[in-house]
Amino acid sequence: MLSLVTDAGGARRANASGAGALRLGGYAWFAMIQTLDLRGIHTTRAQLLSLIPRPTVDVSVASDAARLLIDEVRADGESALQRHAAQFDGVENVQIRVEPAAVAAAVDALDPAVREALESAIDRVRAATSAQVPVPVTTTLAPGATVRQRWQPVDRVGLYVPGGKAVYPSSVVMNVVAAQVAGVASIALASPAQREHGGAVHPTILAAAGLLGVSEIYAMGGASAIGALAYGVPELGLEPVDVVTGPGNIYVAAAKRLVRGVVGIDAEAGTTEILVIADAQADPRLIAADLISQAEHDEAAASLLVTDSADLADAVTSHLRSLSATTEHSTRVSEALGGPQSAIVLVDNLAEAARFSNAYGPEHLEIQTADNEAVLATITSAGAIFLGQHSPVSLGDYLAGSNHVLPTGGQSRFASGLGAYTFLRPQQVVDYDRTALSEVAQRVVALSRAEALPAHGDAITARFPSD
Repeated sequence: MLSLVTDAGGARRANASGAGALRLGGYAWFAMIQTLDLRGIHTTRAQLLSLIPRPTVDVSVASDAARLLIDEVRADGESALQRHAAQFDGVENVQIRVEPAAVAAAVDALDPAVREALESAIDRVRAATSAQVPVPVTTTLAPGATVRQRWQPVDRVGLYVPGGKAVYPSSVVMNVVAAQVAGVASIALASPAQREHGGAVHPTILAAAGLLGVSEIYAMGGASAIGALAYGVPELGLEPVDVVTGPGNIYVAAAKRLVRGVVGIDAEAGTTEILVIADAQADPRLIAADLISQAEHDEAAASLLVTDSADLADAVTSHLRSLSATTEHSTRVSEALGGPQSAIVLVDNLAEAARFSNAYGPEHLEIQTADNEAVLATITSAGAIFLGQHSPVSLGDYLAGSNHVLPTGGQSRFASGLGAYTFLRPQQVVDYDRTALSEVAQRVVALSRAEALPAHGDAITARFPSD
C-alpha cells in the first residue's frame, strides 16, 4: 500500500511499504516506487539537495575495509591477491597474470554475433572519442613571444572492468578506446577472477581486450585490484600506473578515493543512476522500460522520473508494476525501484524539473518532452544526456558511440565521464626570445618586488647585464 507522508520541509512523499518482491498465492507482488511531490513548494538549493533520493550506503563506510585490502596488497603483493581471490571470489591458486594464449583462445571462441557487436561498438566509440582530443594551439603575444598549448597523454594506465552480477565487455571497450585515442602507450587491465571459469577472467572480457590489442591483463578484483594498479606488484611484473579508471562497486569507489593523489582517477563511478525528465506527451511504457533497464544492474541502482504530469506519473507506475513482474531480474529490479534511491518526482513545470535534475547531477539523463532542445538548454549537470524517445540509456551502454563510464552520486555536478581527456594533460610551452623578454622585463621586476620576491626579478635582469 502507498501512504502519503508530509516531511518537515513540506515535501509530500508517497512511500511503498515492504520493499522487494513477495509471493502471495503464487503471484509476485512488487513494491512500487515512491512519489516525491514538490508541486507548490519553493525550496532553496540546500533544501532541494536534502530532499534528493540517494542510496543509504555511503562510499565512506567502505573506506576502512578498502584501506586494509590495499595495505595488504602493498605489503604482501601476489600472496595478498591470492588470499583476497579465495575470500571474495571463491577461487584459489589463481593465475593472476593472464597468458597471451588465453586471450587469443577467447577471441577465437567468441560468438560471431557478439564479436560483430563489439567491433561495431569499438568503431563507434573510437570515432566519437576522437573528437575529444584538442588541437594544439600557439598563441603569439608579441613578436618572439609565444605560448603553445599541447595535450600530453599519461605514460601508463590501469583499467578496471567489474565482475559481480553481470559481465561487462562493453566496459573494456569504453576504457581501452578512450586511452588508446589519447595516445597512452602502456595499458594494464584488471577484472575479477571468475569461479565459474576456473578462476580465470571471464572469456568475453578477455576476448574484448584481445580485439583491442590489450595483452597485459590481470585476474584480480575490487579494492585489491585498484591498490595493485596504483602501487604495482613486482613479482607479477605489474608496474604502477599513472591513472586508474573504470566502474565498480562501493569498495572499488572507496579504493579509488584512497589512491587519488598517488594516481589520477576518472571519478568514483558507483552504482548506476537514470533520471528521466518527461512531460505529458512522453510514452509511459518506454519510460518504465528505461527505468527498469538500469534497475536490473543492482539492488542499489537509482531510477527517477521527474515530470510535471500527474497522469504520466500514474501511467509509468502502472507500467513499472507490470514490466517489473516479467523481467528476468525481477526481484533485483523490484528492490531497486522500491529503495530510497528511486522515485517519481512531481514538479510544477519543466523548469523546476531541470532545477531538480541539476541539483541531483545524474549519471544518465533522458529528456523526453515536446521540446527537448529547450529543456537541454537549461541542463548544466549530467554525465551523459539522451534526447528523445529513440535515444535510450541502453543505447549509450553499448553502441551510441558515447562513453558509459560516468560519474555517479551527484558527481556530475563537478566531474565528467570517461574520455580521451581523462588521460591527457594540458601543458603550456613558453617560448620567448631576448627582445620579447626585454619588453616585459621591468613589469616582471615590479611584480616581483610587490610580492617581496626580488630574486624573481633578479632572474630576469641577469639576462641583460649590459643594460
